[in-house]
Amino acid sequence: MSLKYGLIAAGQGSRLVAEGITDPKPLVKVGGETLIGRLIRLFCENDAESVSIIINEEMTQVYDFLKSIKLSVPLNIVVKTTPDSFQSFCELQPFLQDDKSKICLTTVDPIFHDQELAAYVHHFMSDDVDDALMGVTDYIDDEKPLYVKTRNGDLRIIGYANESYPGCRYISGGIYCMNQQALSLLPTARQEGVKRMRGFQQYLVDAGLHVQAWPFTKIIDIDHAADIDKAQQFLSK
Repeated sequence: MSLKYGLIAAGQGSRLVAEGITDPKPLVKVGGETLIGRLIRLFCENDAESVSIIINEEMTQVYDFLKSIKLSVPLNIVVKTTPDSFQSFCELQPFLQDDKSKICLTTVDPIFHDQELAAYVHHFMSDDVDDALMGVTDYIDDEKPLYVKTRNGDLRIIGYANESYPGCRYISGGIYCMNQQALSLLPTARQEGVKRMRGFQQYLVDAGLHVQAWPFTKIIDIDHAADIDKAQQFLSK
């Protein structure tokens, strides 16, 4: 069993631009590495069979960056402006389909410790039970987090919520491991009107798949200029 990585980097990063950050979001640097370059490095260090990335049509600098790097595995680049991350995921699906592969999908802006991603993906590669293993965190510093509902006594995901609720502990971290059964539901979910990644996560639960949470110590999303400093301090510890 091999692992194909997908990376969604098609967002505009409008909040960063409004706060004076001139680089496209994927090229923002944290700890001396661009967000997109750091994730590609981590993918290649953790059993990548291939890396597939979607960027929007305005990201000429990001495209040039991607074309300049040399990888030991295939790098697939999709250039298309999409309305949301779910539609971006749909554009990547043809590169991720493979009966012999599992997939790991991330957005471009989560920051976490390297070793935590390694533990996460290596667990999923040996996991014969879960159809999806969702990266979660109890560090809540997001404007519109997606709250994760887990079953009492274990980390089986039974649903999601847009608002906090009594006993809530985790939120989605923007990191998703899935098997091919979960990936195969993508076209149907799209046809049935799912619009966002949070909607697709709920769709998997509603379809009866075994969806499990995997806690990361901390995941910081780079949405604002202040998040860059927070992330650098976090990684330096």
